[in-house]
Formats: sequence, structure tokens, C-alpha cells
Amino acid sequence: MTAKADPTLIPILSAANFVIGMGAFVVVGLLDPLAADFGMSTAQSGWVMTAYALAYAVLSPLLVSVTGALGRRRVIAAGLAVFALAQVAMALAPDPAFVFAARMVAAGGAGIVTPVAAAVAAGLSAPEMRGKALASVFFGLTLAQVLGVPVGSFIAYTFGWRVAFGIVALLAVPCLWLIWTRVPRGLSFQPVSLSDLGRVLRDGPVMMAVLFTASFLGAIWVVFTYLAPLLTEVMGWGRDGISLALLVFGIGAVLGNGLGGVMTDRIGPVRTLAILSASQVFWLALYSLLPMPAWLLLGIIFCQSVCGWSFMAAQQARLVTLAPAAAPVVLSLNAAAIYVGAAVGSAIGSAVIGIGGVLALGWIASALALIAVAHILISARLSGDGAAAQNP
Repeated sequence: MTAKADPTLIPILSAANFVIGMGAFVVVGLLDPLAADFGMSTAQSGWVMTAYALAYAVLSPLLVSVTGALGRRRVIAAGLAVFALAQVAMALAPDPAFVFAARMVAAGGAGIVTPVAAAVAAGLSAPEMRGKALASVFFGLTLAQVLGVPVGSFIAYTFGWRVAFGIVALLAVPCLWLIWTRVPRGLSFQPVSLSDLGRVLRDGPVMMAVLFTASFLGAIWVVFTYLAPLLTEVMGWGRDGISLALLVFGIGAVLGNGLGGVMTDRIGPVRTLAILSASQVFWLALYSLLPMPAWLLLGIIFCQSVCGWSFMAAQQARLVTLAPAAAPVVLSLNAAAIYVGAAVGSAIGSAVIGIGGVLALGWIASALALIAVAHILISARLSGDGAAAQNP
């Protein structure tokens, strides 16, 4: 049986990403109870996400590069095992310092799983189907938004935030078994090394393209990191309202993930990314207009999520096309850029709250999204595909 003939490979990789996504992003829905348990402010608790993001950004490219000659099954399984053990450590954390340390270890494990899974999907797909294949693998992360994050938030508010992390660890066990038993042994592509990482880092146009991920997602994370406190302070929502908002956001993420793959295959990645960046300028600004009727806010959350999560398939397809020989390294740098964006956005959001309060988050996020529009247009021109972005 070959990897191409195995119809379970993509779903298994997607399941691994579901566990990664839930463990990484569940903190968005439990910042308030975690902060209350450790006596932290809202701005301080946001650093639980920031620490994870910074560790991921540093560790992912390095770990993917040093494991480039190993079989993909072993690498993905090892990364998921480390991630699961870190979730156990989170559930048992006695103080904030332990929480931050466990989150950084989890980031190291996740930094292997997600980019290597994407590289496997891209390597086994025909170029014209690459967008859909990457969207399918990335579906696990979006499904984590639909089910994992809101369910984790409900559990955290009902049974305690430690239980939420314990559940993530339990979910990793069957997924780890599936990877070890169903992913073919010896599955590998062109080996990559630290020298490959160095060459990519010195490639200006490719790095400009990679860093677009950070500028796009950084704008979104200014608001998303503090969505729960924003809804609590301005809308007066508690556990049920926040869980509902995260569920709506997750449904939009799933639809956006599929839409992004279709758009990429039909109009190309650059046009797709330009359209999505422009949409975020509008949607993010609306969060500064709260309070508003609940149905209207939920509609805004849904639309903003659809446009935000349509982004990843297009971005990954573009990067693989720009540097096909170094796809694992480029995708690991892209995954790192996801968390650079999350870290920068979270830090900016923390500063904004301290200066202007939670209602200022939307305006600042919208301004950063406008910078992302300029970024994709400049990046496309430098990479030689700028003409595709002229009429997005």
C-alpha cells in the first residue's frame, strides 16, 4: 500500500491538527478563569498565548530542519507525543511560570506536526489539487475552532480550565495510535537540513511571502486573543454567550477553510489573499462599534471568521509554488509566522487595552489589516506574481 493509495492518510493528518488546534487555541476561551485562578490581569493572561506563539516561531523551523532526514511518520508521532505530555503538564501546573514553560514545550511539539503534515499533503498532491489537499489537512485546525475551542471554553467555565487541557491530552492518544499504525513507514520526501533553512532565510522574496502570514494574522489576533474579555466587558456575556460566539466563529472557520481552497484553485493564491486582506479591514473595525444587538454581533463574528480562515490554503499553496524544493522548511517557517502574528497581535492587543480599553481593539486591528493589504501586493510584485494581484 502506498501513501497515495491510502484514503485515510489525509483524515489522519487532519485529526492530528485538530488536537494541535484545540490545545493551542483553547486558551482563548479560558483566559478569564485561568487569570482568576492565578491572580493575573487580562493583559497578563494574554501572555499564555504569546509565550506559546514565540516558542513556536523559534522552534518550528529548527526542529523541522534537524529532523528533515527522518521518516515522516516518526517525526509527526514524536511531535504529537510531546504536545500531549505538555497538555498534561498544563493541567497540573502549580503556578504561572509552570504554565508558560509547559506552553513552550507544547509549541515545540506542535511546530513539528502541523508543517510536516502540510508538506506531506502537498507532496502527494497534483499541483492543480494542492489547494484542496492543504485545506483538507488544515481542516483539523478549523474544526478545533468549531468544536474544540467552544467546548473547551464551556468545560473551563464549568469544571475548571485544568480539565480542558486534560481532555486535549486524552484526545491525542487515539490520534497518536492512528499515526503510528496507519501512516506508512519510511514516508519521506527530499530531505531538508539546517543549510536549507539558511538558504530560505536569505531568500528575500520568499521570506517576504512567508511574513505576510504574520501581518495578516497579527491583525486578527489583536481582537481574537481578547474576544472573551471584550464580550464580557462590553456585551455583558458570560459562559454561554462566549461559548456561543466561539462556536459561531468556528463554524465560519470551517466554511472559510473550504472556501479558501476553492478560491485558490480557481483564481489563484495572490488574488485570494488580496481579497481576504481587504475584507479584514472592514470586519475588524466593527468590533470597536460594540455594544450592538447579539444577532448582529454574531453575524459579524461569522463573516470575519470565514474571511480569516479562508487564508491558509491560499498562503500555503503560494509558498509551495515559490519554493517547491524546500517545501517542508518554507511551510515550517509559515507555521512559525502564524504564531509570530499571534504573538505580535496579542502583545499589541495587551498594550491597546492598557491605553485605550477593549473598545479600541477593533480600530487598531483594522489598521493593521490595511498594512497586510499593502504587504501582499508588494510581496506578489517582488515574487514575480504581482500581475495576478492587480485586479483582485
